[in-house]
Amino acid sequence: MSEFYQRIYEIVALIPEGKVLSYGQIARFLGNPQSARMVGWAMHQCPSGLPWHRVVKKSGEIPFHDRSIEGISQREMLEKEAVSFNAEGMIDMSLYEWEIELPD
Repeated sequence: MSEFYQRIYEIVALIPEGKVLSYGQIARFLGNPQSARMVGWAMHQCPSGLPWHRVVKKSGEIPFHDRSIEGISQREMLEKEAVSFNAEGMIDMSLYEWEIELPD
């Protein structure tokens, strides 16, 4: 596993229940703002036990419509954490975005 992926997984492990981050936010936090797609690839290979379901698109859209754990979809996992979706199936990022602080 690359060091960059390991750093992504460390951030994902910290996202609290009921909050989300986007791929781009994670990339910016790690000092690589152009690496949102790499974050996406890392999430496709996310080790079990990490809250991968808390990483969404910057629009608040669910990226993994076909991914589930034990038959529970990403949306269902987020709804269990009291994250709600609008009529278009999007998360209101202003309500659920985790306020991760960028390092100085």
